[in-house]
Amino acid sequence: MTRLVILDFDGTLADTQPLIISSMQRTISALHLPSRTDDECKTVIGLPLAQCFTTLLGVDDAMADRCAEVYRRVFDEDNHPGIVTLFPHVLDTLKALHDQGLLLAICSSRGRPTLDSFVRSFHLENYFSLIVGADDVQHHKPHPEPVQHILKHLAVAPHEALMVGDASYDILMGRAAGCRTCGVTYGNQSAADLWAAGADHLIDDFAELINIRSHTT
Repeated sequence: MTRLVILDFDGTLADTQPLIISSMQRTISALHLPSRTDDECKTVIGLPLAQCFTTLLGVDDAMADRCAEVYRRVFDEDNHPGIVTLFPHVLDTLKALHDQGLLLAICSSRGRPTLDSFVRSFHLENYFSLIVGADDVQHHKPHPEPVQHILKHLAVAPHEALMVGDASYDILMGRAAGCRTCGVTYGNQSAADLWAAGADHLIDDFAELINIRSHTT
């Protein structure tokens, strides 16, 4: 029986894609780096920030760090209230899962300052027993450490947890940690990508997690 649902943030709970892609494109332009399409940018969402640019552009670590610095500035400039929204049914579903007695955690590659800010802005903090961001672990998605950190902190066995995310990195991380996995098809990667990564379940609407107990018994 599932005791814990671990949730990615970007592309799973909140629709940050337009802001992320525009921030990436502004960063690439500002640093006069080779252009990339929006679809190419979308494929790296979910990785730690500097790694997004090494993967996307093939730059060295020093330039990736420079990209991350510019990106953070651009992101903060464009992150006006209301530009990022929760996906449909997220708030009601989190409340329902919490009321069912399930433990909830966030596992994100986003840095803690903006992650915590988003969580507070949507008034989600009371639903989550633990929030893990990029600053909290040494190894990041798809490495299992972030999920293992959550499992250890909340004293939950891997088989009692479900990892939910929109990217192959989420699925691979959850599988590597020994958890069941669920991909959401409305985020940054396709259903085919999620199946290829080994997702146990796919859902098209966040509200489908209401039936989580029957999904994972």
